[in-house]
Amino acid sequence: MAILTWIVLGLAVGILAKWIMPGKDGGGIIMTTLLGIVGAVVGGFLATLMGFGAVTGFNINSLVVATLGALLVLFIYNKMK
Repeated sequence: MAILTWIVLGLAVGILAKWIMPGKDGGGIIMTTLLGIVGAVVGGFLATLMGFGAVTGFNINSLVVATLGALLVLFIYNKMK
């Protein structure tokens, strides 16, 4: 069930991050979902390292942490592309 939570949260966060940071990056919904999932993992990892908390499910803290992680991953993805 946790994998499904990551996928759903990653989809939502990926779309939110793409809306916040628009630009020409291809890939469509699949790439958006993958970047969102990776961003949620990266955001949770970095937030845990810094002592801010982690992505623990569907709550506002997890959504903010995952969104910031997705924005970071999307920024890096766009710079590498």
